[in-house]
Amino acid sequence: MDEAGFVLVLNIAVGIEILLYAVCMAAFFYPFMTSRKEQENSRFKKVLMVFLLYMSVYFVSMLTSGFGWLYMAIVLALLVAVSGFLDMDRGFAFFLGVLFFCIRNLSMLIVRTVSYFLDKHREYMAGLNGNLENVFLHATWSYILALALRIVMVFAMLCAVGHLLRKKTLKLHWKELCCLLLLPIIGILFANIIVNILLIVYEGQTFQLYEEFPAFIGIVPVVAVLFYAGILLTIASYQKMAGLQEEQQKHFVEQQQVHAIQERMEEVDQFYDGIRRMKHEMRNHLTNIKGLVRNGSYEEMEDYIDRMDESMNVFELTVKTGNAVTDVIINDKQKRAEKQGIPFVSEFSYPRSDGYNAYDIGIIVNNLLQNAMEACEKMTEGEKYIYLSGRQQKKFYLIHVKNSFEGEVTFDEETNLPRSTKEKDTSLHGIGLSNVKREVEKYMGDVDIRVKKNEFRVTVLLQEKREKH
Repeated sequence: MDEAGFVLVLNIAVGIEILLYAVCMAAFFYPFMTSRKEQENSRFKKVLMVFLLYMSVYFVSMLTSGFGWLYMAIVLALLVAVSGFLDMDRGFAFFLGVLFFCIRNLSMLIVRTVSYFLDKHREYMAGLNGNLENVFLHATWSYILALALRIVMVFAMLCAVGHLLRKKTLKLHWKELCCLLLLPIIGILFANIIVNILLIVYEGQTFQLYEEFPAFIGIVPVVAVLFYAGILLTIASYQKMAGLQEEQQKHFVEQQQVHAIQERMEEVDQFYDGIRRMKHEMRNHLTNIKGLVRNGSYEEMEDYIDRMDESMNVFELTVKTGNAVTDVIINDKQKRAEKQGIPFVSEFSYPRSDGYNAYDIGIIVNNLLQNAMEACEKMTEGEKYIYLSGRQQKKFYLIHVKNSFEGEVTFDEETNLPRSTKEKDTSLHGIGLSNVKREVEKYMGDVDIRVKKNEFRVTVLLQEKREKH
């Protein structure tokens, strides 16, 4: 192979390298910007967008002279600009882009060590036969081998990072983004510095870092691997911290619900105290009524009895389930539904077994009815209704809630629970059904959610807890 052929093959290889890196970037972004239910046409457009962004910018870089970091900055800026089209958070799109370039540069440093030994072998072979064509041929194969190794390494490293991120788009706060970007950006800077000093031409003399400082042959790839390991640890730590925060948030909401139920229980106790006090006062009431009868004041007596009846109705619970906790919750929701003009039917009976905790069932019923109430209150047309039932079947207990709603329900692929459509306080919304699922897991049970036309149905199956002896 002559010099012209070598230059031609080298240019073709650079073009193929850009093409393969574009494919790697598109594949890296793919899981975070698509969903299973999304149409194939929409998926293809998003993947093609990322692919073309990288291809167009770096093919321009082949025709023009400029700094490598400039083209990288352009790609990152374009990714942020089209993040809306990709259905991704801007910060997260930027984070993925920085991760890609960091991994690309770190893999290049590792492969440079391999290339150094290949170059030494090529020089050795050239010294043996002195054939220039063989030198160009060996150089071509060395470059192709190094390119293949870089692509394989980049793809493997990106797969590991993508798996660690759990293929879930994150909405990152700027502080979180800065912490996650620290190591990748330092890794990019480190790689650029090392690449620029690997080969230096000064006053007609060529200096190679690995020849001047042989220890760097081992140090550079080791540092690159450590940077990559640090990035993985940072992401893993963030995932664990985010998981703990989510669990803490769910626990906070659950505690708030239990606290609210306990407060209502105290109010009910006060109501029952009022009933007991009223019973003690009944003698006085009867004496007053007898006096009105003796005086013939029948109209006043009728008014007096009506006032007594109204005062006693305040303490009446229209729904009786067999347990004070569920009595309070269901009666509260029924009164709220009546004020909104929503028909509320309850056929709920608290389980007779001691294998169920009243507050656990209270949290389940409260969350299900709360979601049903909010769905009905949002309806602008159509028939509104809420139906609740609870019955025990041998060692199992079934809770069933169905309600009317309007609109569409989308399910989260990871949790199989409906996604929240609430715009305000999104940090606390969407936790209702996840709290239900969490309580159900205590009883080795299951949650079945079905949507049929304009009716939303949730069935909860609980298994009686066995007492430990």
